[in-house]
Amino acid sequence: MKVAIVGVGSMGGAIMQGLNNLTKYDLIALNPKNPRVEKLAHEYKFKLVFDPQSLVELQPDVVILTTPAPVTVTVAEQLQALDPHTIVISAAAGVKRIDLQKALVNNPVATMIPNTPVSVNAGTIGLSLNPTFDKTIKDTIVQLLNDLGDVVLVPEEQLDIVGVIGGCGPAFVDVFMDAMSDAAVKHGLNRQTAYRLIASMVKGSGALAYETRQSPAALRDQVASPAGTTIRGLAALEKHGFRYGVIDAVDKASDED
Repeated sequence: MKVAIVGVGSMGGAIMQGLNNLTKYDLIALNPKNPRVEKLAHEYKFKLVFDPQSLVELQPDVVILTTPAPVTVTVAEQLQALDPHTIVISAAAGVKRIDLQKALVNNPVATMIPNTPVSVNAGTIGLSLNPTFDKTIKDTIVQLLNDLGDVVLVPEEQLDIVGVIGGCGPAFVDVFMDAMSDAAVKHGLNRQTAYRLIASMVKGSGALAYETRQSPAALRDQVASPAGTTIRGLAALEKHGFRYGVIDAVDKASDED
């Protein structure tokens, strides 16, 4: 399958890296001339083009738009000559499918919100599909994105909150991990050991919740024995408003202003 990434910034680069890890895609990128992207193209050996017409001529099967939201519809308008079989997936937050479809009247258009762990094929990807898509189009999109991580199908109006939880969430978890590493160093661990230990703990906790589908509260109670060390630590988190801080962070990240 021939996949084109339009805009190789942080998210476009992460998607490119994740797809490149699998060595089964013919990868193309459209980006203004940029030494960083040209170096990446040399490293990953993908075809780099600098204008929309060159991309159109390569006839990709899927185009993924990772351009800044304010210019995404304009970029889509420059791709109107794409073959009708080409599927277009936008990763631009806040850009509605209906607006993209007006620019790309002949192409199937889907919208998604991924996060940066797609670079290691462990992303969380909120995806909204047009209900009129036939099974072949749906399967092509889902199978492609499944190669980058876990795909969560939601209505388009829920993509914003999916983007906050899945997209901003890694930064929130990073702050938690950083604070825990400080505590570990305070109690005698060296920094690199602390980082590895905490990253493994977060990975395992997430995998357990994902695979068992148990609620976080149920998993917490399996660890917090009566009068034990864990419940004392949980009480300290409650004392300092940990839950409120997390909820407020999501609220603030969701504010449009």
